[in-house]
Amino acid sequence: MALDPLVRRTAPRFGSESARMLPQTRIAGPMPWVMAIMIALTVMAAGAGLALNNVATNARDEISGGITVQVVEGAPASRERQARAAVSLLRARDDVASVRRVPDEELADLLEPWLGEAANDADAVPTPALIDVRLSGPVTAPRLRELRAQLLAQVPAARLDAQAGWLAPVFEALRSLQYLAIGLVLLLAATSVAAVWLAARSALGTNRDTIEVIHHLGGTDGQIARIFQRSIGIDAALGGLAGLMLGIGAIFVLGQQFAALGSGLVAGGTLDWRDWLAIAAVPVAGIVLAVLTARFTVIAALRRML
Repeated sequence: MALDPLVRRTAPRFGSESARMLPQTRIAGPMPWVMAIMIALTVMAAGAGLALNNVATNARDEISGGITVQVVEGAPASRERQARAAVSLLRARDDVASVRRVPDEELADLLEPWLGEAANDADAVPTPALIDVRLSGPVTAPRLRELRAQLLAQVPAARLDAQAGWLAPVFEALRSLQYLAIGLVLLLAATSVAAVWLAARSALGTNRDTIEVIHHLGGTDGQIARIFQRSIGIDAALGGLAGLMLGIGAIFVLGQQFAALGSGLVAGGTLDWRDWLAIAAVPVAGIVLAVLTARFTVIAALRRML
């Protein structure tokens, strides 16, 4: 639509009057606080998902190619003899990268929290000889069967397990938690879109008479939409900044709590710089989503309204 000289002088003022157009979306209104809550929850969910991904990745890398050999024999002399035979056999194989016999003292330290002083008494609580083995490559079923057959031929009391096998339920649980984190992020994004849509529709209804006047003066739907999206964008930016700070603060507090556990598995969930960049992008994505939602909502409503 062509604008006459009076409208050309008036049209630029539309943007400067956005605070009057949307009085309910400023700091006194609910929009910034809603965005702050949504962004904070999204940051926490994204941080949890990234940490779980790091835990699973580091655990897989650590146990890739790893197997555990136990020599389950009640007689100490026979157990020691078979353990030495197993270590010699494994070290002689070309596909074995490393072999480590776990000291009995280390096994006793691991069992002491559950068994108490009895963990140090080999006669009271006989423990199997434990050998940590790492293959040069992934542990496949054929390799495992071939190694088990060779080992049992010389060490009848040997029991062989792939480390990835007994950690499979842990990985499944971590994967489920990652899916839950992704679902929460998507749900919060949809909630933010709904909040912006409601705020834009409410502002349109409140300012219907003003919008009609602007249309009579030659203002276009695009100009009016820019007023709304600029106002909502400012509110989303304020709320996004506050939500980012709240979310990061919560991540640090939770990180300190989990770090105090002293678990190697939990320590693998430390966030690196790429994770922090992804977290910092959450409020930016929220602002873009809010602005686009406001624009499409206002333009669609104006076409039906006028």
